[in-house]
Amino acid sequence: MMNDGSRVRVVLADDQPVVRAGFRALLDLTEDLVVVAEAADGAQALAAVRTTRPDVVLMDIRMPRMDGLEAIRHIAADPALDAVRVLVLTTFEVDEYVFEALRSGAAGFLLKDIEPERLREAIRTVAQGHSLLAASVTRRVIEEFARLRTARPVDAERRLAVLTEREREVVSLVAAGLSNADIGARLFMSPLTAKTHVSRAMTKLGVRDRAQLVVLAYETGLVTAGAGRERRPAR
Repeated sequence: MMNDGSRVRVVLADDQPVVRAGFRALLDLTEDLVVVAEAADGAQALAAVRTTRPDVVLMDIRMPRMDGLEAIRHIAADPALDAVRVLVLTTFEVDEYVFEALRSGAAGFLLKDIEPERLREAIRTVAQGHSLLAASVTRRVIEEFARLRTARPVDAERRLAVLTEREREVVSLVAAGLSNADIGARLFMSPLTAKTHVSRAMTKLGVRDRAQLVVLAYETGLVTAGAGRERRPAR
């Protein structure tokens, strides 16, 4: 959640000064967004995050010293940084590093040529604790690389064994792109009850947010890549 009621605090992490300058110029013109630090590599990004405690980090992946993936893992593993959300910056829609970033704890990703208003809205969305999973392109990335990863059935069942039947059902619907309201309507429950099931599933599975929940659903086979349908749990 945002730590300032009126402005979303952002850290820019990219090894190209011209990219950082472009994003900074754009965000500086936006009343409710403020850049609190810049970083040229993952180590600087991690230090800046620990110092400034931003709401959102715009994180490039390919950076010197420490890359963005490693920085994301450190952020996700630090309980003191639990409220920090990371948006990955990438040049290509389908990129194995994007999948790893989502798997490691990123809330979503953005193409570097994104339209200014979409960038602003994306930052606001993740600052409120949401993931950028509504975009079909994000789901395509997850599905593409989930196809390349086949979890062993024993491993899958071990990971999913902590969930109730209802929680499995809810997780599969999250992976299919449904919102809490949509899940509630589908399963004849209130959006708040659906949200509670989602939160409990994330806690049991040890994932940071809905993005990681979706990745795990594909990796374990709970949802079939490309089909958007849940797998029947083994009996």
